[in-house]
Amino acid sequence: MKPIIALLGLLLITTLTSAQYYDSVSFASASWKTRKIDRKAKLYQYHFSSKNLFNANQHISYVLVKKSRRHTFHVGAEPQKLRTVSDFAGEVKPVAAINGNFFDVKNGGAVDFTKVEGKVINVNRKAANEKPDFHQKAAVVVGENGVPQIRKWDGLVNWEEWLKEPDVMLNGPLLIFNRQDETLDSMSFNTARHPRTCMGITKKGHVIMLVVDGRSANSQGLNLFELTKVMRWLGCVSAINFDGGGSSTLWIKEKGVVNYPTDNRKWDHEGERKVANVLYFK
Repeated sequence: MKPIIALLGLLLITTLTSAQYYDSVSFASASWKTRKIDRKAKLYQYHFSSKNLFNANQHISYVLVKKSRRHTFHVGAEPQKLRTVSDFAGEVKPVAAINGNFFDVKNGGAVDFTKVEGKVINVNRKAANEKPDFHQKAAVVVGENGVPQIRKWDGLVNWEEWLKEPDVMLNGPLLIFNRQDETLDSMSFNTARHPRTCMGITKKGHVIMLVVDGRSANSQGLNLFELTKVMRWLGCVSAINFDGGGSSTLWIKEKGVVNYPTDNRKWDHEGERKVANVLYFK
Protein backbone atom coordinates (compact mmCIF):
# COMPACT_ATOMS: atom_id res chain seq x y z
CA MET A 1 0.00 0.00 0.00
CA LYS A 2 2.80 2.44 0.83
CA PRO A 3 4.17 2.63 -2.76
CA ILE A 4 0.61 3.31 -4.02
CA ILE A 5 0.09 6.06 -1.46
CA ALA A 6 3.46 7.61 -2.38
CA LEU A 7 2.56 7.47 -6.09
CA LEU A 8 -0.81 9.11 -5.47
CA GLY A 9 0.92 11.83 -3.46
CA LEU A 10 3.41 12.42 -6.27
CA LEU A 11 0.60 12.61 -8.84
CA LEU A 12 -1.27 15.12 -6.68
CA ILE A 13 1.82 17.32 -6.31
CA THR A 14 2.50 17.09 -10.05
CA THR A 15 -1.11 18.02 -10.87
CA LEU A 16 -1.09 21.02 -8.53
CA THR A 17 2.27 22.20 -9.86
CA SER A 18 1.05 21.87 -13.46
CA ALA A 19 -2.13 23.80 -12.65
CA GLN A 20 -0.14 26.62 -11.07
CA TYR A 21 2.17 26.71 -14.09
CA TYR A 22 -0.68 26.94 -16.60
CA ASP A 23 -2.47 29.56 -14.50
CA SER A 24 0.63 31.75 -14.42
CA VAL A 25 1.20 31.29 -18.16
CA SER A 26 -2.43 32.11 -18.90
CA PHE A 27 -2.19 35.24 -16.79
CA ALA A 28 1.11 36.38 -18.27
CA SER A 29 0.04 35.77 -21.88
CA ALA A 30 -3.32 37.57 -21.59
CA SER A 31 -3.83 40.40 -24.09
CA TRP A 32 -4.85 43.02 -21.55
CA LYS A 33 -7.03 45.85 -22.75
CA THR A 34 -5.31 49.06 -21.64
CA ARG A 35 -6.50 52.62 -21.26
CA LYS A 36 -4.41 55.61 -20.20
CA ILE A 37 -6.40 57.45 -17.54
CA ASP A 38 -3.78 60.03 -16.55
CA ARG A 39 -0.08 60.63 -16.85
CA LYS A 40 1.66 57.77 -15.04
CA ALA A 41 -1.64 55.90 -14.54
CA LYS A 42 -3.22 53.23 -16.72
CA LEU A 43 -6.25 50.92 -16.52
CA TYR A 44 -5.82 47.23 -17.41
CA GLN A 45 -8.72 44.83 -18.01
CA TYR A 46 -9.04 41.26 -19.23
CA HIS A 47 -11.81 38.68 -19.34
CA PHE A 48 -10.58 35.11 -18.95
CA SER A 49 -13.62 33.64 -20.72
CA SER A 50 -12.57 30.04 -21.40
CA LYS A 51 -12.15 28.88 -17.81
CA ASN A 52 -8.43 29.33 -18.26
CA LEU A 53 -7.61 31.02 -14.96
CA PHE A 54 -7.91 28.81 -11.89
CA ASN A 55 -10.21 26.61 -14.01
CA ALA A 56 -12.86 29.33 -14.10
CA ASN A 57 -13.99 32.40 -16.00
CA GLN A 58 -12.59 35.57 -14.42
CA HIS A 59 -12.84 39.28 -15.14
CA ILE A 60 -10.05 41.38 -13.67
CA SER A 61 -9.60 45.15 -13.71
CA TYR A 62 -6.73 47.05 -12.17
CA VAL A 63 -5.12 50.46 -12.23
CA LEU A 64 -1.34 50.76 -12.20
CA VAL A 65 -0.18 54.07 -10.74
CA LYS A 66 3.51 54.62 -11.33
CA LYS A 67 5.55 56.17 -8.56
CA SER A 68 5.38 59.90 -9.12
CA ARG A 69 4.95 63.20 -7.33
CA ARG A 70 2.06 63.88 -9.65
CA HIS A 71 -0.47 61.74 -7.78
CA THR A 72 -1.53 61.82 -4.15
CA PHE A 73 -3.62 59.14 -2.44
CA HIS A 74 -6.41 59.83 0.02
CA VAL A 75 -9.09 58.13 2.10
CA GLY A 76 -12.66 59.41 1.76
CA ALA A 77 -15.11 58.37 4.50
CA GLU A 78 -18.46 59.01 6.14
CA PRO A 79 -18.92 58.42 9.92
CA GLN A 80 -22.31 56.73 9.46
CA LYS A 81 -23.83 57.38 6.05
CA LEU A 82 -23.22 54.78 3.35
CA ARG A 83 -22.58 55.98 -0.21
CA THR A 84 -21.61 54.40 -3.51
CA VAL A 85 -18.06 54.74 -4.79
CA SER A 86 -19.51 56.82 -7.63
CA ASP A 87 -21.08 59.17 -5.10
CA PHE A 88 -17.80 59.58 -3.23
CA ALA A 89 -16.02 60.15 -6.55
CA GLY A 90 -18.50 62.82 -7.60
CA GLU A 91 -17.53 64.81 -4.54
CA VAL A 92 -13.72 64.42 -4.45
CA LYS A 93 -13.10 64.28 -8.25
CA PRO A 94 -10.39 61.58 -8.28
CA VAL A 95 -8.60 59.92 -11.15
CA ALA A 96 -9.62 56.52 -9.78
CA ALA A 97 -11.23 55.10 -6.64
CA ILE A 98 -11.96 51.72 -5.06
CA ASN A 99 -14.20 50.71 -2.18
CA GLY A 100 -12.54 50.58 1.24
CA ASN A 101 -12.90 48.58 4.44
CA PHE A 102 -15.67 46.64 6.18
CA PHE A 103 -18.78 48.43 7.40
CA ASP A 104 -22.05 48.23 9.33
CA VAL A 105 -24.73 47.47 6.74
CA LYS A 106 -27.60 48.37 9.10
CA ASN A 107 -26.30 51.47 10.90
CA GLY A 108 -23.63 52.74 8.50
CA GLY A 109 -20.00 53.60 9.15
CA ALA A 110 -16.93 51.37 9.08
CA VAL A 111 -16.38 48.66 11.68
CA ASP A 112 -12.63 49.18 11.23
CA PHE A 113 -10.53 52.14 12.33
CA THR A 114 -10.56 54.89 9.72
CA LYS A 115 -8.88 58.29 9.86
CA VAL A 116 -9.08 61.11 7.32
CA GLU A 117 -6.83 64.20 7.38
CA GLY A 118 -5.94 63.49 11.00
CA LYS A 119 -9.55 63.10 12.17
CA VAL A 120 -10.75 59.70 13.42
CA ILE A 121 -13.93 58.83 11.51
CA ASN A 122 -14.58 55.31 12.85
CA VAL A 123 -12.97 53.10 15.51
CA ASN A 124 -12.58 49.32 15.62
CA ARG A 125 -15.52 47.25 16.70
CA LYS A 126 -13.73 44.43 18.47
CA ALA A 127 -14.72 40.97 19.59
CA ALA A 128 -15.50 40.16 23.24
CA ASN A 129 -11.85 39.23 23.84
CA GLU A 130 -10.82 42.75 22.71
CA LYS A 131 -8.49 41.32 20.07
CA PRO A 132 -8.54 42.81 16.55
CA ASP A 133 -10.58 40.97 13.95
CA PHE A 134 -8.92 39.45 10.87
CA HIS A 135 -9.67 42.63 8.88
CA GLN A 136 -8.14 44.86 11.56
CA LYS A 137 -4.61 43.41 11.51
CA ALA A 138 -3.29 45.41 8.56
CA ALA A 139 -3.67 48.94 7.26
CA VAL A 140 -3.20 51.31 4.38
CA VAL A 141 -1.64 54.54 5.62
CA VAL A 142 -1.05 57.71 3.63
CA GLY A 143 1.48 60.27 4.81
CA GLU A 144 1.60 64.01 4.24
CA ASN A 145 3.30 63.37 0.89
CA GLY A 146 0.28 61.41 -0.38
CA VAL A 147 2.24 58.17 -0.78
CA PRO A 148 0.41 55.04 0.44
CA GLN A 149 2.09 52.32 2.48
CA ILE A 150 0.92 49.00 3.88
CA ARG A 151 1.40 48.29 7.58
CA LYS A 152 1.14 45.05 9.57
CA TRP A 153 -0.36 44.57 13.04
CA ASP A 154 2.39 44.66 15.66
CA GLY A 155 0.51 42.66 18.27
CA LEU A 156 -0.74 45.59 20.34
CA VAL A 157 -4.47 45.68 21.08
CA ASN A 158 -4.67 49.40 20.23
CA TRP A 159 -2.05 49.38 17.50
CA GLU A 160 -4.10 51.64 15.23
CA GLU A 161 -3.71 54.53 17.69
CA TRP A 162 0.04 54.55 17.00
CA LEU A 163 -0.39 54.98 13.25
CA LYS A 164 0.37 58.68 13.02
CA GLU A 165 -0.21 59.27 9.31
CA PRO A 166 -3.14 61.63 8.55
CA ASP A 167 -5.04 59.03 6.50
CA VAL A 168 -5.40 55.50 7.88
CA MET A 169 -7.66 52.63 6.83
CA LEU A 170 -7.48 49.30 8.67
CA ASN A 171 -8.28 46.39 6.40
CA GLY A 172 -7.32 42.84 5.61
CA PRO A 173 -6.35 40.13 5.61
CA LEU A 174 -2.80 41.01 4.65
CA LEU A 175 -1.73 38.85 1.69
CA ILE A 176 1.93 39.74 1.12
CA PHE A 177 4.23 41.81 3.30
CA ASN A 178 7.82 42.74 2.45
CA ARG A 179 8.03 40.00 -0.21
CA GLN A 180 6.73 37.27 2.12
CA ASP A 181 3.34 35.61 1.66
CA GLU A 182 1.26 35.86 4.82
CA THR A 183 -0.26 32.75 6.41
CA LEU A 184 -3.98 32.49 5.73
CA ASP A 185 -6.16 30.05 7.65
CA SER A 186 -8.88 27.82 6.21
CA MET A 187 -11.94 29.87 7.18
CA SER A 188 -14.50 30.19 4.41
CA PHE A 189 -13.82 33.92 3.91
CA ASN A 190 -10.35 32.96 2.66
CA THR A 191 -11.14 29.75 0.77
CA ALA A 192 -14.42 30.63 -0.98
CA ARG A 193 -14.50 32.51 -4.25
CA HIS A 194 -16.00 35.99 -4.17
CA PRO A 195 -15.59 39.36 -5.88
CA ARG A 196 -12.44 40.91 -4.42
CA THR A 197 -10.86 44.34 -4.01
CA CYS A 198 -7.15 44.62 -3.32
CA MET A 199 -4.28 47.11 -3.18
CA GLY A 200 -0.65 46.26 -3.75
CA ILE A 201 2.72 47.98 -3.92
CA THR A 202 5.44 46.83 -6.32
CA LYS A 203 9.20 46.71 -5.86
CA LYS A 204 9.49 50.02 -7.75
CA GLY A 205 6.92 51.68 -5.51
CA HIS A 206 4.11 51.59 -8.07
CA VAL A 207 0.58 51.16 -6.66
CA ILE A 208 -1.95 48.65 -7.97
CA MET A 209 -5.68 49.03 -7.26
CA LEU A 210 -7.41 45.82 -8.35
CA VAL A 211 -10.94 44.45 -8.53
CA VAL A 212 -11.93 40.90 -9.49
CA ASP A 213 -15.57 40.37 -10.38
CA GLY A 214 -17.49 37.33 -9.15
CA ARG A 215 -20.75 35.54 -8.38
CA SER A 216 -21.46 35.22 -12.10
CA ALA A 217 -20.99 32.70 -14.89
CA ASN A 218 -18.90 35.41 -16.57
CA SER A 219 -16.55 35.68 -13.58
CA GLN A 220 -16.53 33.31 -10.64
CA GLY A 221 -14.28 35.39 -8.37
CA LEU A 222 -11.18 34.41 -6.42
CA ASN A 223 -10.33 32.99 -3.04
CA LEU A 224 -7.56 34.78 -1.14
CA PHE A 225 -4.92 32.20 -2.02
CA GLU A 226 -5.63 32.81 -5.71
CA LEU A 227 -5.74 36.57 -5.16
CA THR A 228 -2.30 36.38 -3.54
CA LYS A 229 -0.94 34.67 -6.66
CA VAL A 230 -2.45 37.34 -8.91
CA MET A 231 -0.84 40.13 -6.90
CA ARG A 232 2.47 38.25 -7.00
CA TRP A 233 2.22 37.91 -10.78
CA LEU A 234 1.67 41.68 -11.00
CA GLY A 235 4.94 42.25 -9.16
CA CYS A 236 3.62 43.24 -5.73
CA VAL A 237 5.97 42.93 -2.76
CA SER A 238 3.15 43.86 -0.37
CA ALA A 239 -0.61 43.46 -0.87
CA ILE A 240 -3.71 43.84 1.28
CA ASN A 241 -7.25 42.57 0.78
CA PHE A 242 -10.13 45.08 1.09
CA ASP A 243 -13.84 44.48 1.64
CA GLY A 244 -15.14 42.51 -1.33
CA GLY A 245 -18.31 40.76 -2.42
CA GLY A 246 -21.02 43.18 -3.49
CA SER A 247 -18.85 46.09 -2.37
CA SER A 248 -16.12 45.53 -4.97
CA THR A 249 -16.07 48.58 -7.23
CA LEU A 250 -13.49 50.33 -9.40
CA TRP A 251 -14.36 53.84 -10.59
CA ILE A 252 -12.40 55.72 -13.27
CA LYS A 253 -12.68 59.38 -14.28
CA GLU A 254 -14.60 60.05 -17.51
CA LYS A 255 -15.70 56.40 -17.54
CA GLY A 256 -17.38 55.70 -14.22
CA VAL A 257 -17.64 52.17 -12.86
CA VAL A 258 -15.57 49.84 -15.05
CA ASN A 259 -16.10 46.49 -13.31
CA TYR A 260 -19.33 44.55 -12.78
CA PRO A 261 -20.66 45.07 -9.21
CA THR A 262 -23.11 42.38 -8.15
CA ASP A 263 -25.81 43.99 -6.02
CA ASN A 264 -28.35 44.10 -8.86
CA ARG A 265 -27.51 40.49 -9.88
CA LYS A 266 -26.85 41.62 -13.46
CA TRP A 267 -23.71 41.60 -15.57
CA ASP A 268 -23.54 45.37 -15.97
CA HIS A 269 -21.98 48.41 -14.29
CA GLU A 270 -25.09 49.48 -12.38
CA GLY A 271 -25.05 47.18 -9.34
CA GLU A 272 -23.02 49.32 -6.93
CA ARG A 273 -23.36 48.73 -3.20
CA LYS A 274 -23.22 51.65 -0.79
CA VAL A 275 -20.04 51.60 1.31
CA ALA A 276 -18.52 53.53 4.21
CA ASN A 277 -15.31 54.73 2.58
CA VAL A 278 -13.00 54.69 -0.43
CA LEU A 279 -9.33 54.86 -1.34
CA TYR A 280 -8.62 57.19 -4.24
CA PHE A 281 -5.90 59.21 -5.93
CA LYS A 282 -5.92 62.64 -7.53
